[in-house]
Amino acid sequence: CRLRDMTYSAPITVDIEYTRGSQRIIRNALPIGRMPIMLRSSNCVLTGKTPAEFAKLNECPLDPGGYFIVKGVEKVILIQEQLSKNRIIVEADRKGTVGASVTSSTHEKKSRTNMVVKQGRFYLRHNTLSEDIPIAIIFKAMGVESDQEIVQMIGTEEHVMAAFAPSLEECQKAQIFTQMQALKYIGNKVRRQRMWGGPKKTKMEEARELLASTILTHVLVKEFNFRAKCIYTAVMVRRVILAQGENKVDDRDYYGNKRLELAGQLLSLLFEDLFKKFNSELKKIADQVIPKQRAAQFDVVKHMRQDQITNGMVNAISTGNWSLKRFKMDRQGVTQVLSRLSYISALGMMTRISSQFEKTRKVSGPRSLQPSQWGMLCPSDTPEGEACGLVKNLALMTHITTDMEDGPIIKLASNLGVEDVNLLCGEELSYPNVFLVFLNGNILGVIRDHQKLVNTFRIMRRAGYINEFVSISTNLSDRCVYISSDGGRLCRPYIIVKKQKPAVTNKHMEELAQGYRNFEDFLHEGLVEYLDVNEENDCNIALYEHTINKDTTHLEIEPFTLLGVCAGLIPYPHHNQSPRNTYQCAMGKQAMGTIGYNQRNRIDTLMYLLAYPQKPMVKTKTIELIDFEKLPAGQNATVAVMSYSGYDIEDALVLNKASLDRGFGRCLVYKNAKCTLKRYTNQTFDKVMGPMLDAATRKPIWRHEILDADGICSPGEKVENKQVLVNKSMPTVTQTPLEGSNVPQQPQYKDVPVTYKGATDSYIEKVMISSNAEDAFLIKMLLRQTRRPEIGDKFSSRHGQKG
Repeated sequence: CRLRDMTYSAPITVDIEYTRGSQRIIRNALPIGRMPIMLRSSNCVLTGKTPAEFAKLNECPLDPGGYFIVKGVEKVILIQEQLSKNRIIVEADRKGTVGASVTSSTHEKKSRTNMVVKQGRFYLRHNTLSEDIPIAIIFKAMGVESDQEIVQMIGTEEHVMAAFAPSLEECQKAQIFTQMQALKYIGNKVRRQRMWGGPKKTKMEEARELLASTILTHVLVKEFNFRAKCIYTAVMVRRVILAQGENKVDDRDYYGNKRLELAGQLLSLLFEDLFKKFNSELKKIADQVIPKQRAAQFDVVKHMRQDQITNGMVNAISTGNWSLKRFKMDRQGVTQVLSRLSYISALGMMTRISSQFEKTRKVSGPRSLQPSQWGMLCPSDTPEGEACGLVKNLALMTHITTDMEDGPIIKLASNLGVEDVNLLCGEELSYPNVFLVFLNGNILGVIRDHQKLVNTFRIMRRAGYINEFVSISTNLSDRCVYISSDGGRLCRPYIIVKKQKPAVTNKHMEELAQGYRNFEDFLHEGLVEYLDVNEENDCNIALYEHTINKDTTHLEIEPFTLLGVCAGLIPYPHHNQSPRNTYQCAMGKQAMGTIGYNQRNRIDTLMYLLAYPQKPMVKTKTIELIDFEKLPAGQNATVAVMSYSGYDIEDALVLNKASLDRGFGRCLVYKNAKCTLKRYTNQTFDKVMGPMLDAATRKPIWRHEILDADGICSPGEKVENKQVLVNKSMPTVTQTPLEGSNVPQQPQYKDVPVTYKGATDSYIEKVMISSNAEDAFLIKMLLRQTRRPEIGDKFSSRHGQKG
């Protein structure tokens, strides 16, 4: 696919069943479009192959995969970082007033609900409402009519009641006492979306629908039983009141509040959007065709447009613009072209995280290195300049969780004594020893003995009764227990410590080395467990075995894994000044060397290869882990650290001419030239003509010197500037002639040759002729130049230049 400029994809098939007249018709496995496939994923042809099979397929076995091939270009979908959904975030605005906001997201809807304070009163703000609505009215509309009940839910402490009292007076002013009146009040404030057709709804019904399905979408409402949503709203109000007194606002940049979106989630959102479009167009066509008499012959298959889904996917990945109607999501630059400067640059691209912040705003908050990123993100691998701190890289052992089903967790929690909210009167929430239990941002219930719940939960997880990536953590200041099983959390493995002894012993390590057990067994036996950022706060983690004390709960597996891929290649990074490591991370990706075992078979637009790459003599553990020694970049040089003649000021080097003549730092530069031959609508097509001969000597003229008899250059020839590579000519008339106008039958051709432009001569490495997806002929030529080092080339050690 790379060579033929095509897209590596697989068909999506559906089984449909529809009724026509009186008979039912079932069609199986109908293609509705093509989905691009990520290399090395479970659907890819390369999974589970031996190195010999890779060689047959002209693929490099060390290539990391994880990218897509679209129209012959390798594209990576970067990891996107966002604030997590369905969590209450309390923050202060510029004036210092505190407010809470929740971004709720379910499969159907996505909306953001705000709780604002104005002159000591609480209001609910949502973009479907034309103005802010007092909280007390919302409570009444949800069916909590008596003021006493509202106060019980929010809290019976003195300062809480005092802060909430002005909001209760609002009801009195608006003369609203019952649920009906409240619903009517809200209905008048709804921004109408004109829906054509369908029964007319009264304002009350409209308001009730809105409260049930749009405000705080993720809290489920069954048959208009608003109990859970009331309590959730009460918790929001309570958080705001408590934050006002002690100024406890949440940190937006704390890494436990962040989620990472991977290619799978982005692609599934995109597919869903395209599929809905596809279905609605089918429906339109069906509505047009069926009223006619010939409806008996109506065939769905004829009207299914396959290219719609295919082109939507291909365009999104190739331009990097993700725009979805349903989520009002519009992002630029989600995908990037995989940089193949060296093996490291391709590998480092896979672990890159791009943040949704504007680069122009000079805010230091999101850019600074958070303590909660320890072990999850690489501390030194970030670009300098405007994207500094916004583009990050994963550390070595991190794992990004995927969504898990929460059924077993709910069962386990209720068995461990979590009481359902619906059975309580609401006053219990403010007791000092009662903790609220949240599951993925939804209230599960309340518990008295929270420590027992957490401990039992962890024991069950280590024994393998629940998924190892579910995390549970307590928040003592908010008196909550958070259980999270959603996707996109960062976690990494730690060794469990019991009674000041690590659970993994030398015996286990020997069995691992002999291949008796693997990492999975360590997880299932409760020797190693994954912790995410929130749960790390409850643990005490030792870096080395000799630092374990009586409070230690976990032991770090290996301290160097807190660095990323690029920083792991630096030998002795702890003897470097900190920014030097950052410079090296940026420059190590540009080191010339080998790209892969298949580098001779690739035809890229630009490829730099070192003529004699060498293994590094000083290795780190990371180098062996990522097989960098098999695809090295750079050479081992003998350097004298001394001054000579003043030409080596700052970070300049003086090189020895004899070693340059013998091939030190010699490199090959490959470029490509390509052209296509098309067919046109009036049956004419592009041609390749033979070389033009000189009349006197019967030899090709100088511009056509390197062409074969078929008009295409031959491999191994030397090309100079302005010489012709492909002598292509194109018909002057490409449109279909009008009926009746007598056009001469023989088409006229004009020359459009592909010429070589370049200051220095090149050699033709190889020529490839094939066809692309549109059945056009495709000619690709690979041109090679050998260059020796000259003044101004950058030579650097692995420590970010001297410094």
